[in-house]
Amino acid sequence: MITNGYNSKEIITECIETITPARKEAVLARNVCSDDTTWTTTVRIIADVRTRGDAALIELALRHDSVNLDSLEVPKSRRRAALNNLDPDLRRSLERSIRNISSVQRAFLPAAVDVSPEPGILVSHRWQPLNRVGVYAPGGRASYPSSVLMGAVPARIAGVGETILCSPPGPAGEPLPAILAAAELAEVDRVFAIGGAGAIAAMAYGTATVPRVDRIVGPGNAYVAAAKLQVSSQVGIDSPAGPSELLVIADATADPDVIAREVMAQAEHDPRAVVVVIGTTQSVAESIARRVSVTLPAQQRRDIIEQALASHAAFLWAKDINQAIGFSNEFAPEHLLLAVHDAISLAPRIRSAGTVFLGQCSSVAFGDYMTGANHVLPTGGLARSYSGLSVLDFIRWTTYQQVDSAAAESLAEDVGIFARAESLPAHAAAALQWAPSAGMRS
Repeated sequence: MITNGYNSKEIITECIETITPARKEAVLARNVCSDDTTWTTTVRIIADVRTRGDAALIELALRHDSVNLDSLEVPKSRRRAALNNLDPDLRRSLERSIRNISSVQRAFLPAAVDVSPEPGILVSHRWQPLNRVGVYAPGGRASYPSSVLMGAVPARIAGVGETILCSPPGPAGEPLPAILAAAELAEVDRVFAIGGAGAIAAMAYGTATVPRVDRIVGPGNAYVAAAKLQVSSQVGIDSPAGPSELLVIADATADPDVIAREVMAQAEHDPRAVVVVIGTTQSVAESIARRVSVTLPAQQRRDIIEQALASHAAFLWAKDINQAIGFSNEFAPEHLLLAVHDAISLAPRIRSAGTVFLGQCSSVAFGDYMTGANHVLPTGGLARSYSGLSVLDFIRWTTYQQVDSAAAESLAEDVGIFARAESLPAHAAAALQWAPSAGMRS
């Protein structure tokens, strides 16, 4: 947990070179795994859903969402009604986002590969879309239609056979209207009014009503994150996810007010949201810190922002841009904003980040909703090894291998040597039957 980033009187700025090892470790350390209580509770929920199916899901909705569900599935007529009643301005924004996501994700689709490493050997690499995927969208009291689009639209572009959506029921016993409208616009096939760990279990193992899927994607709370980890041996997931993160590298060309607004936008996500600002000089870091202090009191979600800054923020300065980039690569943030001169030239040096925003005009908020990239991204330092959600998460690859008779003769002796070295005589025999001395031809 990051500490000392903020208190009621001032924001403390720190020099990267002089912070103690323990303090640096505190800044770098984030945990995408939940606490023991959340983990064990999730284990019980998953076991209950596996055993009792729909009945367990209905009980969970009553216990956690205070609704008595008549049906887990939301009829298509209700989704159409939600879309028809949607605010026209919001619908226009959703449709624009869908167009941009579609354009970007379609460009991300990979090409098939054929390669012949030796005469007579042909190795092909072909992809197919997954048969069925499950998208999770947070809901209940808050509405996040953007999460629907980020999961469902790339799945459709990939050609997935069936896309289902799970989102917690609101007071009316179904996901909030904006969620249903977004599902309709994104061409989701089926929608279920279930949330939390129960929804993840239902999609992973299937129930009488909810079909089993091949991959589960989408953000959620600590119980959702724990459940995805627990079912990941049975079904694909996007990446383990924790609280949202932003790291900003700013130099003297950055406007402190712009950066302060980015800090506010990130911190208002959740009291556990993580914000790190690195100025390339002490004066840059201090200018941004002052503007954050001035901006905070007017924020509508001040309490949440204040909690995040108090426990999960750091305002640092580096001796130069090289040290700032080195720290960022070590931190591996979910979102990285390069608010520096000629940010594009620095992009190749970024080795670990979920997504990178180049230049202070490239607000993280634009990426959250409208650029066509995806806001489902690795957190907790997992950007070192995981990528953000994309169309590539909804396809799988198959390799095809063809060996003609001449190549079989050529390969046989060396493969036999390999197989004998590994004490696998049947492998050797299978290969050597094609050796010229065996007298066999296809």
